[in-house]
Amino acid sequence: MADLSDAQRAFLEDNPFPGVVTTLRADGSPHSTVVWLDTDGSGVVRFNTARGRAKEKHLARDARVSALVIDPADQYRWVAVTGTATLTEEGGDAHIDKLAKTYLDADSYPFRNATEIRVIVSIAVERVDSSGFGA
Repeated sequence: MADLSDAQRAFLEDNPFPGVVTTLRADGSPHSTVVWLDTDGSGVVRFNTARGRAKEKHLARDARVSALVIDPADQYRWVAVTGTATLTEEGGDAHIDKLAKTYLDADSYPFRNATEIRVIVSIAVERVDSSGFGA
């Protein structure tokens, strides 16, 4: 497992920058989508999705995943992680509310669909690439 540096972790934790997550379709082709990200404080990068969505289906079949976050004020300052995903429903609703607070300053996720089952996707980071964080 690779570790995020303190600066990389702070970049992901302290900034509401959207990320791009890439999963693999059944034919092996990449599928990229925009997501809200955070960390669990220990270096595990997380995002949230719902059961039945493409990301969830892809990861249930092939757990390989990558995530990229770019500073919108400086395109040369970014962090990318690659790793293996685990999915859990436990805490999924609270997690999407936490992300909504970070990204929208809303106390709860305003796009909630009562029929959806929210899922936390945790990335066990195996590789970190970045730019703009010094040597």
